[in-house]
Amino acid sequence: MHQQTTYPTINLRHDARGMRSWYVLVLAMSLSFAGFGQSCPPNIDFETGDFSGWTCYTGYVTGIGNQNMINLTPSGGPVSDRHTMMSAIPGNGVDEYGGFPVNCPNGSGHSIKLGNNTGGGEAEGISYEFIIPANEPTYNLIYNYAVVFQDPNHLEFQQPRMEIEITNVTDNVTVNCSSFTFYPYGSPLPGFQLSDNPGSATPVYYKDWSAVSINLDGHAGKRIRLFFKTADCTFRRHFGYAYIDVNSECSGSFVGATFCHDDSVVYVTAPHGYQTYSWYNRSFTQLLGSSQVLRLAPPPPPGTIVGVVLVPYNGYGCLDTLYASLVDTLHIKSNAGKDTISCNLNAVPIGAPPKPGLFYQWTPTNGLSNANISNPLAAPEITTTYVLRTNSAGGGCVDFDTVIVRSSVLDNTLEFEGSPEFCTGSGDSAVMRVMPAFHIQWYRNDAAIPGASGTVYRILQTGKYYALLTSAEGCILKTIDKIITISSIPVVGFTVNNPDQCLSGNLFNFTNTSTNAVGQMRYEWALGDGVTDTTRNLIHKYASPGTYPVKLLVRSSAVCADSSLISINVFPNAIADFTAATVCVNLPAEIINKTSYSGNSTVNYSWTLGNGQVSTAQIPPAQVYTSPGSYSYSLTVNTNQCPSPLSVVKHNLLVESPRPAIRYPEQGAVINLPAGLQARPFGTRVFWSPQINLDDALSVKPTFKGSADQLYTIKITTASGCETIDTQFVKIYKQVEVFVPTAFTPNNDSKNDILRPVLIGIKEIRGFRIFNRWGNLMFETKDEKAGWDGNYRGEAQQTQSVIWTFEGIGGDGLNYLRKGVSTLVR
Repeated sequence: MHQQTTYPTINLRHDARGMRSWYVLVLAMSLSFAGFGQSCPPNIDFETGDFSGWTCYTGYVTGIGNQNMINLTPSGGPVSDRHTMMSAIPGNGVDEYGGFPVNCPNGSGHSIKLGNNTGGGEAEGISYEFIIPANEPTYNLIYNYAVVFQDPNHLEFQQPRMEIEITNVTDNVTVNCSSFTFYPYGSPLPGFQLSDNPGSATPVYYKDWSAVSINLDGHAGKRIRLFFKTADCTFRRHFGYAYIDVNSECSGSFVGATFCHDDSVVYVTAPHGYQTYSWYNRSFTQLLGSSQVLRLAPPPPPGTIVGVVLVPYNGYGCLDTLYASLVDTLHIKSNAGKDTISCNLNAVPIGAPPKPGLFYQWTPTNGLSNANISNPLAAPEITTTYVLRTNSAGGGCVDFDTVIVRSSVLDNTLEFEGSPEFCTGSGDSAVMRVMPAFHIQWYRNDAAIPGASGTVYRILQTGKYYALLTSAEGCILKTIDKIITISSIPVVGFTVNNPDQCLSGNLFNFTNTSTNAVGQMRYEWALGDGVTDTTRNLIHKYASPGTYPVKLLVRSSAVCADSSLISINVFPNAIADFTAATVCVNLPAEIINKTSYSGNSTVNYSWTLGNGQVSTAQIPPAQVYTSPGSYSYSLTVNTNQCPSPLSVVKHNLLVESPRPAIRYPEQGAVINLPAGLQARPFGTRVFWSPQINLDDALSVKPTFKGSADQLYTIKITTASGCETIDTQFVKIYKQVEVFVPTAFTPNNDSKNDILRPVLIGIKEIRGFRIFNRWGNLMFETKDEKAGWDGNYRGEAQQTQSVIWTFEGIGGDGLNYLRKGVSTLVR
C-alpha cells in the first residue's frame, strides 16, 4: 500500500478586464511563475472531518416588504440534521431527489450538507473568516455546491434558497461578483433539473455539483468572511438545502497542469460551472480551445504557459482569467488501501478517494462493485489479493499497489427453544443456541455476560439477548436480538373504603394492595358500570343505584396475570314529591304522595300540613280549612338504609272561598221563540234548575224556549269544590221587540252610562247605528252587549239628541228594522 503524492502545480491567476489588459498582464508576469503557491486556512476544506474553524448558525426566514429576510444566530456548534458532515469513505450515497452523489466529486474526503428536507421556515448557515497574507496580491478560492429546492411556485422573494455572501470584513465591503442567491423558480442560473422523485405533489428542482471561483485579488492583508446560508420558503411549508465543499488549494489550480513525462496526451481541466471557456497561449495570440477541458497532443514542452478566460453565468460568479505552467514533474503512487476482512460476503471499501485526472483499474474484477474507480466495494467469495493500476489521463506515470481482502464466512443463525414470555414456577424456559465459532460471547441488554461463551445459553432473567461470534480470521458478526420476558404471577388485592353506600353523595375509594415478585405491574380496572381505568388506585362515583362487580386485573407480562373481585352496593335514595290540589273552605284537602323510591327499605315520611298539624303517614289525614288562603305543606323523606341526606319538598295549598251569588239582568223572550241564556264562566260545572224549557241544563249557554215566565237558579261549581248559586228571570213577550232608552247619562256613575238596545226575541243583530243631527255616523256595532259611551273620535259629546237605527233577525227568522231618537244628557 502506498500513498499518492500531491501535484506540484504552479499557478497564477488574474482578473479579466478586457483583451488588451490580458496581453499586458501576461508579459508583465510571465517571468514570475516559478515562485507562486498559496497556502489555505486550516480546515477551510473540512478535511479534518469536523466544523473546526467554522461558525454554525440556525434561525428562520421571513418575507417582509417583498424582501427575503434570513435571520441567523450562532448555534454554538453543528446542529443535528441542519449541519451535517459527509465523508467520502465509506460514502453517504446519493441525494434522494437528485440522484447525484452527496459527497463532492472533487476528490476531497469531506463535504457538508446545510439544511434538511423538512419545511417550517428554518434557516441555517456556516461562516469562515481568515486573513489573506499581506504578500499575496492575487488570491483565489474555488468552492463546490449542489442544491435541492421544493418549487412551490411562490414569488421569487418567498422561495426556498441558498445565499452565498463573501465579505471584506476589514473594509466592510461585500465582494459582489462572488455573492449571490440560488432559488428554484424563475432563477436565471441554468442547470436546474426537475426531480423524478419529489415525494409529494410539490415539484422539486435540483442542481448537481458545480464549482464557483472567488476572486480575491487586491485583498492582501484583508480579513475575508465566507458565509453560506440556506432557507425554507417564507410560508414555512417548503424546504431548501445545499451540499457545500471548498477546494483544498487556494489558487486557480488546474487538473493536468502537472503531467507525466511519458504521457501521450495532456488534458488540462478548468474549474466546472462557467458559461464559457476560452483557452489561449501565453501571448494570447492563439485560441487553443473553448471547452472546459483543453486537450494537448502531443504534450507541450515543459514550462509551457496557457491561460483560460472564465465567463460566469450572469450574477453567479466573478469574471476570471486563470493561468497554468505545464510541467512534466507529476509522479503517481497507487493506493489500494489497507488489508481488510469481508464477513459473510458483506462488501467492504478498498482503495482511497479519487484524484482528478487519474485513471484506475483493478484486477481481478470478481467481487468488486466497480473495477474502474479508485475506491470500490469488495465482497470476494474467497480471500483475494487485488492489484490496483493507476495512471494519468495521458496514459503515463503507471503505478501499482495491492490489498488483501480476507473472506470469512460465519453462521450467525440464532436458534431458540421455549417461550419468549413465561411465568416463574410455570415450568417454561428459554434456551438459545448458535453454531460453533472461534469465539462466542453472549450479551444481555448490550452488556457482556461473564463466562457466557458456549454455543448454548439458558436464560434466567428478563432482557434483550444476542451473541457476538468471532471467526479465526477476526470476522465479528452479531446474531439477531431476542427479547425474553420472565415474570411472576402477581398477588392481586384491593380494598374499598365502604362497599355499601347510598346513591346521593356516593364516593368509592379503591386502594390497590397487589404485589409482585418479578416484573412491573400493569393494572386494568372494570368498575361494573362500563367504566375502566389503568391507574394503581382510583376514586369512583356511580350514577345509578345497583349492585356492581368491581374487578381488578393485574399483569406483570402478557401471560402472567391474576385478578380479584369485590361487589359493592349503591342503594337508592327516596326522593320526596307530592301534589296539593286547590280546595274550597270547609272541604277536605286532597294530597297525592308521589315520592319515588326503587329500593326495598322502609321509607320514613314526615308531613307538616300548614295549619300546625303534622303526620308520619304515607298519605296524611285530609285537612279541612275554614279560612281561605295559602297554606305551606312540607314533606321530608328518608329510608332506614339511607337515613341521610333528607329529601325535602314544599308546596303551597291554595284554599278558596265561594264567589258571592248575583241575580242576572232580566232576559226577555218571545212566546215559543228560542232565546239564549248565559251563566258566569268561572266554574268547571254548571247546573240550571229547574231544567224545564232549556235545551241543556248543564251548559253555560243554554237555549230557552217557552210560553210562560220562568225563574232559574244556576249552581256554579269551581275546581276547588266551591259552589255559587246565581238566579236568572226570563220574561215572556208576545212578539219580537227592540227597546232603546229615550235618554242616557254617560257620566261614569255606572248608571245609564251606555246607550244600547234591549232585545226581545232577536237572535242576530245586523247593525245598531247612532247618528248626530247632521247625519254623521258616530257609533256602530253588531254586538248586543256593546253600546255607545257618548264619545266620538275620542272626544266626549255634549248634550244633544241623536238618531239611532236598528236592524236584526228575529227568532222567527224575520228581519226587523227600528228607528228612534235618544237624548244624551251631560
